Parts: sequence; C-alpha cells; structure tokens
Amino acid sequence: MSRLYLSSMNDTAYRYCPSCRTELTSTERGGKPRLACPACGFVLWRNPVPVVAGVVEREGHVILVRSIGRPPTWFGLVAGFLEQGEHPEAAVLREVHEELGLAAKLEGMIGIYPFERLNQIIFAYHVVVGPGEIRLDATELDAYREVPFAKLKPWRQGTGPALHAWLKARGYDLPLYDFGTPLDD
Repeated sequence: MSRLYLSSMNDTAYRYCPSCRTELTSTERGGKPRLACPACGFVLWRNPVPVVAGVVEREGHVILVRSIGRPPTWFGLVAGFLEQGEHPEAAVLREVHEELGLAAKLEGMIGIYPFERLNQIIFAYHVVVGPGEIRLDATELDAYREVPFAKLKPWRQGTGPALHAWLKARGYDLPLYDFGTPLDD
C-alpha cells in the first residue's frame, strides 16, 4: 500500500529535499515548474511509475479483481508495480501468479497507457490462464469476477483504455464507462 501511496503523491507532499533537508522551492527545469533544492541541486522530476496490467482471459471470460477496502463494484484488471530490474512481460506473469495463484501464458502486448492522475505509465498485456482454482492474494484482494467479453464495461481511466482496445480488437466495440459501473450478472 505504501508504494501505491507514494506513486499517487502530488508535488505538495514534498516540502523538503530528501538529500539535504533544505526546503524545496519552485524553479523552471526542462520547460516546466519543478520543485528543486537551492542548496544541493536536487530536482523532483516526478517521472511516472511503471505499472503492468493484464487482461487475464480464461474460457471466453476476463478475470477482474477487487482490491481490499474498495467499494463492492470496483473490479479492475490484475495490475502491479514493475520491480527493479524486471522486464514488464515477466512482471505481468508474476502479478497474475501472485494475485490469482495461477500460471499465465503471455499472448501479447496490448499497449502502453499514461495514467496521469496517479503519475503512472501502464504496460498492458493479454495473458491466458487455464483451469484451476483461483487463490486470491489475501493481502491485496478480496474478490474476483469472471466476466464474459460482451458483458465487460471498460472504464475511461487507468487500465480501462487497455481493456477497451483489447475488446475492440476482438470485435466488441463497447462504450466506455465510469470505473465501478456495476457489471451485469
């Protein structure tokens, strides 16, 4: 949870230099205003945090997951942070295994999507899992749904555009919804 918090922090969360503890000031760097340290030269660049997401397919359905503490209709793609030194393809397979307890096969990349609200860059992949019991990572997730392609409601932000593009490539030109729009049973 702390990594998610850190990735969603805005510039106002930083007041002091992490190197020398001098108060940061606003200055122009790279054509934009940035927080910088007048004493040691540290610049808060706010580079996006890399995230992987998987459209997890199984037998004509997509598996969506809900994070602990989220509202009951907030189901999304399996996703997680890219670890240091990890290739995005390996990361999405790791995330699927960690979060669902299933081995996955990488089918291909869907695309790369900016998610400005959380300052993330999302590497989205299509993965397929076979039969087997889903064992949710109880430290992160509390529910899942297996939704037929035609009943999915891709959302406008975050991983939603990747799901929308994946569905469209399969002939499902579905509208975009607000995240958390209830799924039809």
